[in-house]
Amino acid sequence: MKEQKRLKVMTELDAGRVKAREAAAVLGLSIRQVRRLVAAYRKEGAAGLAHGNRGRPSVHRLSDQVRDQMIELARGPYHDYNDVHFTENLAEKHAIVVSRSTVRRLRRSIGQGSPRKRRSPRHRSRRERYPLPGMLLQLDGSQHKWLEDRGPGLVLIAAIDDATNEVPRALFRHQEDAAGYFELIRAISQSHGLPSAVYTDRHTIFHSPAKPTIQQQLSGELPRSQFGRLMHELAVESIAARSPQAKGRVERLFGTLQDRLVKELREAEASTLEQANRVLSSYLPSFNARFAIPAPSAGSAYRPWPSNLDADHLFSFKHQRTVASDNTISFDGNRLQIPPGPKRISYVRAKVDVHQYLDGRLAICYQDEVLVIYHPATDEPVRVGKFSPGEMPHPSLSKPEPKQETTSPKPRQPYKPAPNHPWRRYPVAQRAR
Repeated sequence: MKEQKRLKVMTELDAGRVKAREAAAVLGLSIRQVRRLVAAYRKEGAAGLAHGNRGRPSVHRLSDQVRDQMIELARGPYHDYNDVHFTENLAEKHAIVVSRSTVRRLRRSIGQGSPRKRRSPRHRSRRERYPLPGMLLQLDGSQHKWLEDRGPGLVLIAAIDDATNEVPRALFRHQEDAAGYFELIRAISQSHGLPSAVYTDRHTIFHSPAKPTIQQQLSGELPRSQFGRLMHELAVESIAARSPQAKGRVERLFGTLQDRLVKELREAEASTLEQANRVLSSYLPSFNARFAIPAPSAGSAYRPWPSNLDADHLFSFKHQRTVASDNTISFDGNRLQIPPGPKRISYVRAKVDVHQYLDGRLAICYQDEVLVIYHPATDEPVRVGKFSPGEMPHPSLSKPEPKQETTSPKPRQPYKPAPNHPWRRYPVAQRAR
């Protein structure tokens, strides 16, 4: 139709019934191009108006060898990759630089659809990003078959910066627990600094479902979980989302990682938790380089870690117990003995603090002084309020028992008052008869 239109206009132009300026306006061409077409028409006739590349293969067309190689890769190791991820791997690992649309057309021609299902769009209002990195971190965990059938099921715990889409830290755990989020915040605080706020869901790890006590009601406080207590001590605001869409950045992060990170773990043949964490640590820099964006404003809202704070003390689960009459406390059904301390011999009825460290140790403290440390009997991950003590506490913090005397003690002699004792100086008067 396009060439028929050109032929009609060129006929009128050659006959002198249409001017070159009017023909250029009708065809949407420049006057110079119209003159070229008129010259070709007068020389070759209607055939001169056809495009010169008609019937010839395009110089940008993929060669049959490259096309066959792409089809073999698409049906083989990259069968479950999305189009963008497949395009990036072709350029990085196979030196085949093509556009995403080319990959899409080739995969659809062989019957391969997108592995990700698209939902019908809904109208939502976009929330503006925070201006500085570190102002808000979105936290969440994703349970997925990260190792596929090569290993156990794992949970990925990650944080994403609301301003830059950077993932400052992520780690794999056997289950989503408070200890995993403690390790996540500790790693971020040591590498980037303390954020201003964190955005989480309403899981009991982050927000305690307990009802406030009378003392808390009088003081206007709400019950806190261990994570909430940690955020309060670090002066980090904890915000609870009311829907998954509210924390959409971290939800979309897991959607991307479930597609891309699974392939990285597969290529590395990771089959254990330790191997998965090593692959994740080496993968995050390239992931951030690919998906992170500049912050709307220059600067950073991360607060540097104070040098006078003890990280082991802060990042621990804290409990309070009352010492029994035999100088023991009850913890997870176990009776834990408290030895005599440097300031007190007995701690009966005293309020002591119990700290569960992330490495599994359990310390009993009184007035910020460690009285005794118990080591766990197993290497299982630490859980809030769960502890199985080993045989003996840490020897460096336990007061040694007094040595037993080998000889029998001497018999005690009765006390005899001296001659000048007041009892002898003032004899009792005899009762009058």
